[in-house]
Amino acid sequence: MKKIAVFASGFGSNFQAIIEAVQNNILNAEIALLVSDNPSSKAVERANANGIDAFAFCAKKYANKAEYEESILSELQKHEIDYIILAGYMRIIGNTLLSAYPMKIINLHPALLPSFPGAHGISDAYNYGVKVFGITIHFVDEGVDTGKIIDQFSFHIEDDDTLETIENKIHQLEHKYFPLTIEKTINM
Repeated sequence: MKKIAVFASGFGSNFQAIIEAVQNNILNAEIALLVSDNPSSKAVERANANGIDAFAFCAKKYANKAEYEESILSELQKHEIDYIILAGYMRIIGNTLLSAYPMKIINLHPALLPSFPGAHGISDAYNYGVKVFGITIHFVDEGVDTGKIIDQFSFHIEDDDTLETIENKIHQLEHKYFPLTIEKTINM
């Protein structure tokens, strides 16, 4: 069974969906570690509530990205992690982790890449006026949301959709398809 580390910065709803997928035998993996750059995040609370080890850090306490990624890498190695899953982790992955986990870091992006990369994919797509929204699950490379696409899922908006209803539909897609795509990718 593959060991995964989930990286999350905030609320952790996708982390929770991954936990539930493991509990319900949808995802055949062990969540061995949560990594968060926000020690007070809900994701850390979710890890603690589910008996999952958590490594939470403050980036400002490190001299640079390479230094905090070395600390993360040490934790990943201690837990014998096979894959890194980014579920709302709001930091760009640097060379330290990329070189240690080539094609083993999977990200979830709330837009249909290559359009609307970056931290504001949903609102950028909404403001542009797209008629089809969706999510992209991809491998992480040195760019921002430029890695090889694993899969995408989409829906057409309705005339009465608002940014809030679209965000809710995006979250429904994420919670359903992210664990399934992780399973397909790590257990091929």
